[in-house]
Amino acid sequence: MRDEDIKKIAEEVARIMRSRDDASPRGQKSLPPEGRVTMGSAGKVFSSPIVGGQPGAQSPAPKRNPECRLEENTCSGTCQSCNPLNNFTAQQVKSMGVERVSFCNPGSGASSIAGMIDHTLLKANATQEEIGKLCEEARKYKFASVCVNPGYVAMSSRLLRGSGVMVCTVIGFPLGSTTPTVKAIEARDAIANGADEIDMVINIGALKSGNDALVLDDIRAVREATRGKCLKVIIETSYLTKEEKVRACRMSKQAQADFVKTSTGFGSGGATVEDIALMRETVGPEMGVKASGGIKDAKAAEDLIKAGATRLGTSASIAIVSGGQAAKGQY
Repeated sequence: MRDEDIKKIAEEVARIMRSRDDASPRGQKSLPPEGRVTMGSAGKVFSSPIVGGQPGAQSPAPKRNPECRLEENTCSGTCQSCNPLNNFTAQQVKSMGVERVSFCNPGSGASSIAGMIDHTLLKANATQEEIGKLCEEARKYKFASVCVNPGYVAMSSRLLRGSGVMVCTVIGFPLGSTTPTVKAIEARDAIANGADEIDMVINIGALKSGNDALVLDDIRAVREATRGKCLKVIIETSYLTKEEKVRACRMSKQAQADFVKTSTGFGSGGATVEDIALMRETVGPEMGVKASGGIKDAKAAEDLIKAGATRLGTSASIAIVSGGQAAKGQY
């Protein structure tokens, strides 16, 4: 469909919805006053601002709730300074071309750590029902993402659409011994299915053999396939010496990855405070550092964050945000 056709459809929808305003029993407006429909660079259709008067007019600022603390997310759910969308239903917001909406008051399900957690389920026998539950939990607790195997990316993307929770998947997992070409194709396929973030496993054997050229080509191939998406490089620290960890981190940075990550959770060990501190020292403040494997409770999570982790990968996410202890066998 051409851009001009999409604009015409959007304008017609806006006209029809405005014509229903007078029939609203509560006098509530379904859309703002007549405005110009524009096309975004990604093909999304936008109308005039959701709150405000005629396009270009200076609308009076809403009365500020004295208890509103935007930076602390402590204002009430009815504060019009930060929740002006309360007057609109989800269907009305979607009709304006909106796919995601952010509120400064995220609700009781969120915690300060939740936004740093990739809620993870990567076991081979994970069922569709378990993935559905994972996505439901991620919505409730406002986790950064769900991390699932590639076969569940499309399903997770559908279930999380509009939630603000990203879909993360793993590439070359868990051994990292496939070729750069295969990893690049796998990454492209995952992105086509709806993945927002890619966690790739490096060629661990090549690193330990001193074949740094192959390791770097490996990361670069996936980086090229994931431009515009977040790339995390799993170096599997439990198999590496200190010198090998440093080399792996430096090559990840050289290849312009976004994160380095400790573990797959399938190796001989998980994240440690010492490894996180070393990785942070090596990559500097610009890159992200993801701790994964063996993070069972809030205390462990906090220690890793203090050491320099900016993202956590765990299946014990709910226990961490609620201050509990993970069940036996969780990642």
